[in-house]
Amino acid sequence: MSDNAITTLRTPGNVSPTISDKGLLRGAIGLAIISLVGFGLLYPLAGVGLSQALFPSTANGSLIERDGKILGSALVAQPFSDNRYFQPRPSAADYDPMAVAGSNQARTNPDLRQRIDEARAAVAQRDGVAAADVPSELVTQSGGGIDPHISPQAAAIQVARVARARGVEREVVEATVARHTEGKQLGLLGQPRVNVLELNLALDALASPRSEPPTAQ
Repeated sequence: MSDNAITTLRTPGNVSPTISDKGLLRGAIGLAIISLVGFGLLYPLAGVGLSQALFPSTANGSLIERDGKILGSALVAQPFSDNRYFQPRPSAADYDPMAVAGSNQARTNPDLRQRIDEARAAVAQRDGVAAADVPSELVTQSGGGIDPHISPQAAAIQVARVARARGVEREVVEATVARHTEGKQLGLLGQPRVNVLELNLALDALASPRSEPPTAQ
């Protein structure tokens, strides 16, 4: 372009070409529609459909159903009021899945220490063991407050009480605990554990296929 042409373009009397934003607006609207429909509707529907097809139990909350009645979830702990049942960990959230929480008390908190000492003494008396033999998870609250598992050691100290309350041989209860002891995930992650609700339901099934479900508080 020559200097004369540049000068002409910069002359105040010349009118610059009109710039239209119609194309930009169309693109923005199209992107918004694709995002809303694709990522806000189709993608969630596809995810729900695949999960229901491949993992229906997990997708629906790992619910445990018996005789057409939902008794709970394998992912959520619940308390039991009868000596015939194994007890889960204490819960700062009162086993409410809508209010999951820990106590948030420091280990040096005197109230925490007092509560643990009282809980340890209560568990020791309930299960007829020495206070020093009570596993820590039976007297401490988990971070979420609804941890459904206890360790095999925590289950072991409850075996005698449960067997006595049910009027069955101790070996029967021990065998049931062994069958419901889960190993490490993939053989590497976590520790062996026992799902309390599933264990209690298995014990009820041994006693009678039509026995009443566990009494939770």
